[in-house]
Amino acid sequence: MNINSQKMKRLFRSFGFAWKGIKSVFRTESNMKIHVSVAIFVVVMGFLLQISQSEWLAVIFCIGLVICSEMINTAFETLVDKVSPEKDPLAGKTKDIAAGAVLICAGISVVVGVIVFLPKLIKFLASLLY
Repeated sequence: MNINSQKMKRLFRSFGFAWKGIKSVFRTESNMKIHVSVAIFVVVMGFLLQISQSEWLAVIFCIGLVICSEMINTAFETLVDKVSPEKDPLAGKTKDIAAGAVLICAGISVVVGVIVFLPKLIKFLASLLY
């Protein structure tokens, strides 16, 4: 086996590990299920309200930001639970900070969503009334 095929084999194996982690988070974390449900709703609304290309970029970036931050939070929580199974103030602080990062990402995403969708919703509702 030559060097390139060994590198490719390792690359594909690393993708397999990454996919395993993604599936694990989606299967086990209730907050991830909430994020994905909201993301699906937002994507459907984006199609219905015909958001622009730049608006799609902002929406997709926010969806990715929230999902990735939730995955990183889950990784921190898993690691902290492993190294500190008993209650510990620093372990709790670490988990709180990681959860706070997800909250900030979600909050920013809500603001972007309001900026993108509210004018279109107002226009749509106004067209129904007049």
